[in-house]
Amino acid sequence: MIEYVIKSNPDDRVLQKASDLLKKGELICLPTDTNWILLADPYVKGASDKLYKIKKENASKHFSLFCKDIQMASDVAVIENTAFRILKKCIPGNYTFIFEAKKKIAKIISASKTDKEVGVRFVPSSLVEKLLDIHGDVLISTNLPKSLFSEDEQIYSYMLEDSLRGICSMIIDPGEFEFTGQSTIVSFIDDIPDVLRAGAGDISPF
Repeated sequence: MIEYVIKSNPDDRVLQKASDLLKKGELICLPTDTNWILLADPYVKGASDKLYKIKKENASKHFSLFCKDIQMASDVAVIENTAFRILKKCIPGNYTFIFEAKKKIAKIISASKTDKEVGVRFVPSSLVEKLLDIHGDVLISTNLPKSLFSEDEQIYSYMLEDSLRGICSMIIDPGEFEFTGQSTIVSFIDDIPDVLRAGAGDISPF
């Protein structure tokens, strides 16, 4: 269940295996800049529903879409000129950006159906970037439920293996990693940047 990789140069074979699982509707788990997260392919029937069941207490909450670059993000989000110029200067980074969701993703993600908004992340992680490159499309993510671990201690993959058995099909462990804290949330609805939450990402560009 646990696959170990080198953080700066993760094995393509492991990431291809992860992508194959995602395309079958399975979930995978890995650490990012902010937390341990679960990933699913939003375009595979039933995959996103698994995330909503796990996070049923926050069923109306927006789950972030992981994107490799602006081009990939533009396929699911309406990115106007102001946002485009700012994104070029600060991605990848510790941010979650809120955009108007395009129809192809709004009809899939439950929260987006109500307000037509979607959260997008460009995670500063070689592991995530390479996985997205191999997978070739966006992935939907959510933090692991707090019930699975204590926030007061550093969590390693072996500590999650039993609790995630039956929930996800693979845990990718890049060895050493450090969480920066919550991402900074910036809304670009109407193409005007609005910092909704100050976090690890520098707010000066906005």
